[in-house]
Amino acid sequence: MRILDTHLHLIYPDKFSYPWLPGYPTINKPWHIAEYFAEAAPLGIESALHMEVDVAEADMLAESEFVLTLPRISGAIAACRPEHMNFVDQIERLSEHAHIKGVRRILHQAPDDLSQSDLFVENIRHLPDYDLSFDLCVRADQLPVGQMLVERAPDVTFILDHCGVPDVTRAGLDPWRANISRIAKLPNLNAKISGIVAYSGPDWTVETIRPYVEHVIESFGWDRVVWGSDHPVVRLTGSLTRWVEATREIISGASEEEQAKLLHRNAERIYKV
Repeated sequence: MRILDTHLHLIYPDKFSYPWLPGYPTINKPWHIAEYFAEAAPLGIESALHMEVDVAEADMLAESEFVLTLPRISGAIAACRPEHMNFVDQIERLSEHAHIKGVRRILHQAPDDLSQSDLFVENIRHLPDYDLSFDLCVRADQLPVGQMLVERAPDVTFILDHCGVPDVTRAGLDPWRANISRIAKLPNLNAKISGIVAYSGPDWTVETIRPYVEHVIESFGWDRVVWGSDHPVVRLTGSLTRWVEATREIISGASEEEQAKLLHRNAERIYKV
């Protein structure tokens, strides 16, 4: 069954600056589109949405404009700064590109209060006016903070990245599990089955991550989940191939329709691909 990858990172150091990348020597190198699809296409991944890679602020718009010129990229989720006064001007420029489908401001490495200011929330509330969604990237301990943001912007379509970033190797299922059950009750929030292996250690198995993936799907339901590779971050503890194979094994008992919803159908609807 075909896959639409909703969380592909591409890295072109000759074009853009990535201030965070030197801290991750395993993946501190170029990651180009041809290399990705050489592995992805045989796995059934036919197309992808590019997820912003936290480039230097001066490069944010140029990054999205560039990736939209690449083959098999169905759209882009652009970097943004809702804490800035000129945010509306920024998303107006983004909306000029039909294939920019949403925005993300990385929050899992930011102070909790960043997303709680009145300015941040008011800016986020403008996204539906430009037909843009918001990818919500928060740590497991920040899920209550993320929930408050989603509650304060009920007309915005949110996608929770990386299963809510559970600390699989240490904290485990709780209190992450209860917080996922709680936040999933918000109807304007969807969840992305992605990124979890990066928090599971290099020795993870399908059974290591199964309870986390299954709990997210159970909490959100098959109509509000999408799939993402998190390439090349996935290579910190595995590979794209290993993650796709694990996903297929975990959902093998689901119906064909349910699998299609996770692997491509919901993404096409939520991101308007």
